[in-house]
Amino acid sequence: MSATLITSSQLGQLLHSSRKAKGLSQANLATRLGFSQSRVSHLEQHADQLSVGQLLAWCAALDLELTLGGKGGYGVREDRGAEW
Repeated sequence: MSATLITSSQLGQLLHSSRKAKGLSQANLATRLGFSQSRVSHLEQHADQLSVGQLLAWCAALDLELTLGGKGGYGVREDRGAEW
């Protein structure tokens, strides 16, 4: 699955649907992340409150890969670094 996200709401929806696709309840995911079930629920609704560390842990728990890229063909290249 691949998605282009523009808003934190879209991120929350993606995390929710990815969790469901893996057959995990909020409680199951919470156990994997060391969160409470209510925290998972809250962050699915308010993904803008996720820290980068939490987002990366969430991705790892759901076997997701986080990829960032530029809109106009610019971005980060391994051989030269950021093109600004």
